[in-house]
This record gives sequence, C-alpha cells and structure tokens, in this order.
Amino acid sequence: MGDVRAIGIDIGGTGIKGAIVDVEAGELVSDRVKVATPAGGEPKDILDATRDLLGTLGHDGEIPIGVCFPAIVHHGRTMSAANISDEWIGLPAEAMFEQELGVPIHFINDADAAGYAESRYGAARGERGLVIMTTLGTGIGSALIYDGVLIPNSELGHLEIDGKDAEHRAAYSAMERKELSWEHWAKRLQRYYSHVEFLFSPDLFIVGGGVSKKHEHFLPLLDLQTRIVPAVHRNNAGILGAAAMAVEYGTEWAAGAGPSDD
Repeated sequence: MGDVRAIGIDIGGTGIKGAIVDVEAGELVSDRVKVATPAGGEPKDILDATRDLLGTLGHDGEIPIGVCFPAIVHHGRTMSAANISDEWIGLPAEAMFEQELGVPIHFINDADAAGYAESRYGAARGERGLVIMTTLGTGIGSALIYDGVLIPNSELGHLEIDGKDAEHRAAYSAMERKELSWEHWAKRLQRYYSHVEFLFSPDLFIVGGGVSKKHEHFLPLLDLQTRIVPAVHRNNAGILGAAAMAVEYGTEWAAGAGPSDD
C-alpha cells in the first residue's frame, strides 16, 4: 500500500506555512514553503497569499488539503481573530478559502491542529484519558484530546486568573515583554497550570510553541500532579495536524462554496 498524502497549510499571525505530508508516517515529503502573513492580516490579503503558497507547492487537485487558522472555528466560521485583522470575526472563512483555492478543504483552529498532530504522531500518541496541549507563544493556544478524539475550540489561554486573561501573564510573549527570568516566568506558569489541572484533572500536559525547544529551562521548575512533557513536532505540528485531519475527516464543499454551474 502506498503512502497517503495531503497538504497541510498553517496560517499564523506572522507567517503562512505549508507542505505535502505523508499522513501515514507523519512526515513532510516536500520542502516546507513559508510566506510572510500580509501586514494587517486582512481577509483578501491572506486568501491571496494562501493561494500563491498552494501554487508553489504544486497542488494537482487530487490530494486533500487541510488549513489551520488562528481563530475559533465554528461550523466553518471564524469567531475570533488572534494577531490578524478583526475583519475575520464572523466570516464564513472555510467557504471563502474554498472559493479562493477552488477545492474543498478541512478547516480548523491552529492549536487544535497541533494537538491532533501530537496525539497521532507525537507526545500524546497512544495516551488514554484527557490530554491537554498548550502552545506558549504570543498567546496561549490549547487543544483537548480525550482518548485520541479532539474536543475543539477550548481557548484555555483566556481563562481568567487574578482578574486577567491567563495568557496576558503566562504566555512566552509576557516573559519577553517583561524580560523575566526562567524562574520568574515558571512561577506564572505554575499558577496557570495548577488552575487548569484543578479544573480538568488531565492525564497529561503537552507544552508546544517555539519555546518548548528550551523546555529544560522551565518544565523542571513546575510542581504538578499531572505529567508535563514538551511537544515533539513544534513548528510543523499545525501542518501535520491539518493534513492528517483532511484525510481522517474528509473535505467537503462548505455550503454555497462550490464552483457554479455557469
């Protein structure tokens, strides 16, 4: 049996990345293509940039495409906007991407795609019970996986702790903004993860985001009942997860998005 391939596209506030993925192996089988997210992150500009990136990958129209996006995604609509234009809020984004790309896609939140990748190919593979993945970056993204099944749009970075969104104090950007030491930042992380642990009683925490490659500086400083480990796939997780979900769950034309018969 040959490999099963799909394209994963990961749209972020600073960059749009994509690659062809061997979904069985969980590996990129093309170079990873990256373009800058257009300044302001407005819908038309991001749609244009994504179309150009797909053209660079040489999509032949035959393999599934998954797209992950920095927003709550509910029935194909983007209900929030993280580090992109607020114009995305409430838009039928899945249908808009399908119109622009000319093909059906699977459309999902970026942290959920990363969590799905870790459950299938990474730190949560084979884990039972509740796995909570958090991505520590500009904000805090989150994904809930229960017995391998994704529970989408958890948004645990917006839990209120000490009167503020948790990510305002505990995201990696807060460490950079305040020039905190690893030890000081770990105290903020301790407050955050202890709160999430109390609310959800998870079986495993996974920490992703670019800072996870420096996990030895802060994870050993945390004192939790729950095991906490770094993510495996980091910057490729969104691409892998979006591609895998396009195969696992299929791609369909969103209502009204298919080409007209004219």
